[in-house]
Amino acid sequence: MKKIVALLIAAGISLSAFAAPESFTSDDNHTFSSFSYSHFGYSTQQSRFNNTKAKITLDRAAKTGSVEATIDAKSVDTGSKLFDQHIQGENFLDTAKYPTITYKSTKVNFNGDVPASVEGNLTVKGVTKPVTLTITNFHCADHPMAKKLACGANATAKIKRSEFNAGAYAPNVGDDVTLSFAIESLKD
Repeated sequence: MKKIVALLIAAGISLSAFAAPESFTSDDNHTFSSFSYSHFGYSTQQSRFNNTKAKITLDRAAKTGSVEATIDAKSVDTGSKLFDQHIQGENFLDTAKYPTITYKSTKVNFNGDVPASVEGNLTVKGVTKPVTLTITNFHCADHPMAKKLACGANATAKIKRSEFNAGAYAPNVGDDVTLSFAIESLKD
């Protein structure tokens, strides 16, 4: 085996070139999505979805990957049950008709060896638009408790809620929404 490795190295062939794509599933306890927007200019409101699931495939040697995420829109958590119902109403998420929000990547862009952004399609209320997520943090390492490879990331994007038929009360309630994702995943 040592001779084979030495021959490959001598030939200028990196062992990482033989790496295969790795699949990861999100850790439900450490994966959340959130959104923030201006409320009449008084404050920036921040809310989250308590149920976000993702499947990630990464081939770090080939610098490719994919992300598929599903958000349970009914898991919206504003800190107020009454306001949760308001956000789930027809003017905003209309969760009775559209219970999920999805994101499916079309391309993962790398900066060196690290994913830097994800291009893909976001679907909210049956409307699909291209959205690029900017990755602000990325880390892969052996998980000390799970005893397997884990990868985590934080990513953000800005959208206009009116483009997804959720623009009620704009511009008083801000049309610009910042989406944030915190994802931790374990290798399948």
